Amino acid sequence: MKVGVVGVGALGGYYGGLLCSVGAEVHLLLRSDYDTVRNNGIRIESDGESITVRPHCHHQPESIGECDLVLVCLKTTANDRYQELIGPLMGPDTAIACLQNGLGNCEQLATLFNPEQILAGLCFVCLNRTAPGVVAHQGFGKIVLGEFGRTALPRTQAIADLFQKAKVPCEVVDRLDEGLWGKLMWNIPFNGLGVAASAGWDGLQSGTLPEDLGSPWPTDQLLADPRWEGEVRALMLEIIVAAAAQKIVLPPELADRMVTNTRAMGAYRASTLIDFEFGRPMELEGLFLEPLRRAQSAGAAMPRLEALCVVLDKLASYLPRA
Repeated sequence: MKVGVVGVGALGGYYGGLLCSVGAEVHLLLRSDYDTVRNNGIRIESDGESITVRPHCHHQPESIGECDLVLVCLKTTANDRYQELIGPLMGPDTAIACLQNGLGNCEQLATLFNPEQILAGLCFVCLNRTAPGVVAHQGFGKIVLGEFGRTALPRTQAIADLFQKAKVPCEVVDRLDEGLWGKLMWNIPFNGLGVAASAGWDGLQSGTLPEDLGSPWPTDQLLADPRWEGEVRALMLEIIVAAAAQKIVLPPELADRMVTNTRAMGAYRASTLIDFEFGRPMELEGLFLEPLRRAQSAGAAMPRLEALCVVLDKLASYLPRA
């Protein structure tokens, strides 16, 4: 199977690299890491071991050509480049698997490409890109895979089988709504509060930023402070209620399980925190604003998420951090 990977950060490097390791014909669309990956390959570090694979490397999507499967691993801040980056990889039978964070991505893809060619995958994995061409796998890795707007097809299972061959747990489901909102239960508090911690507790509560920002907090710091852990849990509860308003059932015990698992991860730096530290645009739309809009449309109030969005929007206006 010919697989094109669009967006080769930690996520694309990890899953693309693992598929390459079991013989898939993997083509990476690269930018700044092009020379390093072309010369040295992709190195994946996990559990004290590492593997190095050498996928095909490309600067331009046109040189990749038509693929059987396209993995969309872009930051959602680059969604305006869908047509430019994905279009040259498309054929009449190409499947697009969108592995991006948040809500609304498949809907955007469906305005440009045949909706029947689109799948979505939810990636429950902890990764960091530690250097050009190097991905550190810190835990988990499961993908939940489903078709966009319809039940699973034989091709859905065929793609899942490919991931499973690469030792990636992959579950096929007929509906992704529960998984999407379940993943938001982790992403919203740990990505959002990790960044908001740079404004301090008073800044979060008042919506007014201090003159001097502090440092953003990794997950262990959030859970070490009772006030911030309380805010993590309160946001999780808001998400459970918002999901219920849309007839999506998330078990309350999921919050406890997520907190327990996150404690075991140590000082994990969520992706939005890393983007903020490096002065890159944050994924506010799909991770925070679109969930808030959908909840409010369903009649569910989310005052804590609304307040968090205010703080994140103000922080996004700051100049790039050194």
